[in-house]
Amino acid sequence: MCKGLAALPHTCLERAKEIKTKLGTLLQKPDSTIDLIIPYPEKPPKAQKPSPEEALQWRDSLEKLLQNPCKFTSPCDGSPPLFPRPLGCSARAHPSLPPDGLASFRSFLRSEFSEENAEFWVACEDYKKTKSPVKMAEKAKKIYEEFIQTEAPKEVNIDHFTKAVTMKNLVEPSPTSFDMAQKRIFALMEKDSLPRFVRSEFYHELIK
Repeated sequence: MCKGLAALPHTCLERAKEIKTKLGTLLQKPDSTIDLIIPYPEKPPKAQKPSPEEALQWRDSLEKLLQNPCKFTSPCDGSPPLFPRPLGCSARAHPSLPPDGLASFRSFLRSEFSEENAEFWVACEDYKKTKSPVKMAEKAKKIYEEFIQTEAPKEVNIDHFTKAVTMKNLVEPSPTSFDMAQKRIFALMEKDSLPRFVRSEFYHELIK
């Protein structure tokens, strides 16, 4: 992958400029802004952890882990989520009170300084469900600047070819623009992070 502006090929730099120009043009249309990441609430809703039977299924399926449904004992409060829930629940995750598989896994990744992988995966899931072209362009720009561009605040570890394809896709944003990058990060978490997670205290607490 590209490392530093000095090392970027001229075509890579031109592509990055083209993406920002294209997305900037699309965002000139009036619409509400979209924030992918919202701070944790001071008082998270009361929650219960998943059953040991559910947690045991996660050992062999990262997809089940990431899509584990919300288990809040109190009704979802309707406030904006930190991450969009796969099943539409709007409750927020909290690092000291993991209510589901995704929150537990994110807590583990945070301890390994690789939480950006889960954040990117969930952001892509939310992006693919976006209907409005303007909102899709807004989210594409945020995801690119947050996770894809060189030296991004939460740059994910994708190879140069995947980054180049993603940048090309973003010239004309579509629901599949981040598919290749998302699959690469999913494979990385499945191969490296999931085995360590199931050996960790985070997981052992869930299956007690």
